[in-house]
Amino acid sequence: MAETKYGKYFIEYDPTRWPNERRPVMVRMEDSVITGSHFYLIHWVMPGFGADFSEIPMGGHPPHIHKDAELLIHIGTNPDDPMDLGAEVEMYMGPELERHVFNRTTVIYIPPNFIHSPWRPIKTVRPWIFIEVNQGAMHTEKSFRQLLPRETREAIDWARWPDEGYN
Repeated sequence: MAETKYGKYFIEYDPTRWPNERRPVMVRMEDSVITGSHFYLIHWVMPGFGADFSEIPMGGHPPHIHKDAELLIHIGTNPDDPMDLGAEVEMYMGPELERHVFNRTTVIYIPPNFIHSPWRPIKTVRPWIFIEVNQGAMHTEKSFRQLLPRETREAIDWARWPDEGYN
């Protein structure tokens, strides 16, 4: 973007800023990019995404909390039926890990400090868009891996999900 008075507000994703990203990100915004911004992450979900967890019972992004409320937005890309997600997604909610499966365009609201996940696409037949909005300036996350069965905990590479923003 050209150097103009308001050009600083047009931000293209810079993959060098987050070299360990594990998905095809289109947008990542937070306070460190533009002071005062909340955390936003938008990425494509392609067929095969999450396949590394398909053999792990309750695999996927492990149980955790955030300091701020979060929205997880799942958007289908079928122009003839925008509510058709083109995928089945599994999400667990609460300390008892209540399982939910959906295949329609859906938003999940997560209150602050509410245990949620594992989250994972079970099956994707067509690319779809995932938007994560953390209603705080930076992404925070604290793991509750102890809620998972022992065999699942042992099968997960925990370096992929470090705690962030918690002491």
